[in-house]
Amino acid sequence: MGPPRSSLAPIVTAGLIMVIWGATPVATRLAVADLDPIHVGLLRTVFAGLLALPIAVALRQPLPKDRRGFLLLVISGASGFIVFPLLYSFGQRDTSAMHGGMILAALPIFTGTYAALAERRRPSARWIVGCVIALAGECALIAFRAGSGGAEPTLLGDLLVLLSALLVAVGYVAGARLGQTGYSSLATTLWGVALSAVVSAVITAVVVADSGWPSAGWVSWTAVLYLASITTILGYVGWYWALAKGGIARIATIQFFQPVSGLVLAALLLGERMVRVLSAPTAHVQDDERQWLMTGEELAALVRFRVKAHVFLTDVANDPQAARHELPPDRIKDLNRLIEGEIEVLAS
Repeated sequence: MGPPRSSLAPIVTAGLIMVIWGATPVATRLAVADLDPIHVGLLRTVFAGLLALPIAVALRQPLPKDRRGFLLLVISGASGFIVFPLLYSFGQRDTSAMHGGMILAALPIFTGTYAALAERRRPSARWIVGCVIALAGECALIAFRAGSGGAEPTLLGDLLVLLSALLVAVGYVAGARLGQTGYSSLATTLWGVALSAVVSAVITAVVVADSGWPSAGWVSWTAVLYLASITTILGYVGWYWALAKGGIARIATIQFFQPVSGLVLAALLLGERMVRVLSAPTAHVQDDERQWLMTGEELAALVRFRVKAHVFLTDVANDPQAARHELPPDRIKDLNRLIEGEIEVLAS
């Protein structure tokens, strides 16, 4: 007998959101091709607000009634719909879509850490080990900045993307904790976007008054509309719901799957090369003398490895009893190989 549907629904929903969000680096790269990053960061929120406000009013979604709830809404909105879009747009202009997507794979680490701090809960030792390995991969990715056939990754671009991830994770936790009080994820997203859009609209007016309305091709404008409607509205509604219903620490690890769709789309739409990957679970390591195109078999192996990493972290993320059990031998072997740097994403 399988797990109940109520426990599977948040996982399935979060998985679908990862597919949507996996396209965010690609959409942002397409948007900043013709538009200044400040325009992309501001207008995606302004356009999203034009959609969110009438929907919130039509569906009679209430604002939080207590001060704590309203504060969580403000934190969620400001970090997710003002700070993140601006920082990420500037960072994505100066790095490749693949780098942007892989750096965002550290989000479950930041989200889980903030959740533990907010809940005054000490993460298990195994969860900490997994996070250290993943962060080491992030550092390697930024330090080596392997070329990708598209935009040349820069240290500044990678660091801005990393900073945006650090800050947006605060909003994830704030929105999820608001949802845990009984406030709906739909209202959290719609009012968070609407309130943030007011601030972004004021800044946009100042920018436009100084430099004029931006001119761009249909591809860039389509990308902005995707970021506004699909990434922002649909993505956040589903994500906050999944975090609130499935548990922050448990659901956050599903974000390790986000780079998979991003890598594929970056290769198909932007012509960026997939280099050989040593995933722990987010590191890119490239041989200085050789580069590889990732074949279908290698991509399948990458997906299988990410499943193992997700299961490993999920088992110990928020369960003190599980943290005391020994890992199965195959997982211990995988972890040892990770530490020793021997895992290769290749079909066996």
